[in-house]
Amino acid sequence: MAQPPEGPRELGRTGVYVPALGLGCAPLGNLYTAMPDERALATVQAAFEAGCTYMDTAPHYGVGLSEERVGRALTGRDRASYTVSTKVGRALRPRKPGEPVDAQGFVETPDRVREWQLTRDGIRATLESSLDRLGLESVDIVYLHDVENHIREVYETAFPALAELRDQKRVRAIGFGMNHSDVLARFVADLDVDVVLCAGRWTLLERTAYDDLLPVCERRGTSVVVGGVYNSGLLADPGPDAHYNYERAPAAVLERARQLAAVCGEFGVPLRAAALRFPFGHPAVAAAVVGCASPEEVRDNAEMFGHDIPDELWRALVDRGLLDEDVPLPIAR
Repeated sequence: MAQPPEGPRELGRTGVYVPALGLGCAPLGNLYTAMPDERALATVQAAFEAGCTYMDTAPHYGVGLSEERVGRALTGRDRASYTVSTKVGRALRPRKPGEPVDAQGFVETPDRVREWQLTRDGIRATLESSLDRLGLESVDIVYLHDVENHIREVYETAFPALAELRDQKRVRAIGFGMNHSDVLARFVADLDVDVVLCAGRWTLLERTAYDDLLPVCERRGTSVVVGGVYNSGLLADPGPDAHYNYERAPAAVLERARQLAAVCGEFGVPLRAAALRFPFGHPAVAAAVVGCASPEEVRDNAEMFGHDIPDELWRALVDRGLLDEDVPLPIAR
């Protein structure tokens, strides 16, 4: 029986270490539903208590609200006791009178708007604004965020700006965060990338990253942080209203998730536990970050991550055609 990953893991060769399970902070920006400030602070507190001391946030999350709440929750804590990543690519500014609100899934947010900003000066200014909201002198990791439609700017200005910040030791690790594993693979192949955050493409339901991104990361020594392990909630609760890739789950995908849950149930393993553990079968994977909207969700994820999972479960999923025979499994070696 393979045990969950223990101890912090280094990202690339950066000297930045993260626990295997981190806190995704998009819900702290009021993703889909508002939460009180008190619950946001309690959620981060619960993450510390559970050992999930890697916090991933972004200006995009609640147009700065997530960063502000993370910053308040970190106030007074030993800076060596946690790791923080944020993202660049979108700058924030006050919304002008009459300018439409572009919520992008976030509710009850500050009166700001996002603007793409991928110039050298823009990257640096955006990071400084994030540091102000976080109340920190530095962050450990900076990702270029959702830049799949800005390839030219990435190569010409945005990534060189991040690399310069790393050279100046203003940032310790740099990379990209997005859903598109093929674009991530291209960037990793071409650039000196320490770490990527890939959401939703290396899960019990989706192997895309295994075919394009993970091989090049392993070859280049680039670490992978996995997001979206539940595929928009489908692998947390495959009910009739479940979502997959941010939309209502197609019938065939929903049925496969239910079959996965049924086989997990035969071994006494919650589907959530299997979904959290599965990505760690690949050696390039350093950590998973999971968005949590309450202390209870943090504690549940930590419990699921530590759940005993027999190696026979993974083999059963392969035998029944629910996992491909070639995918690496998180089994004892």
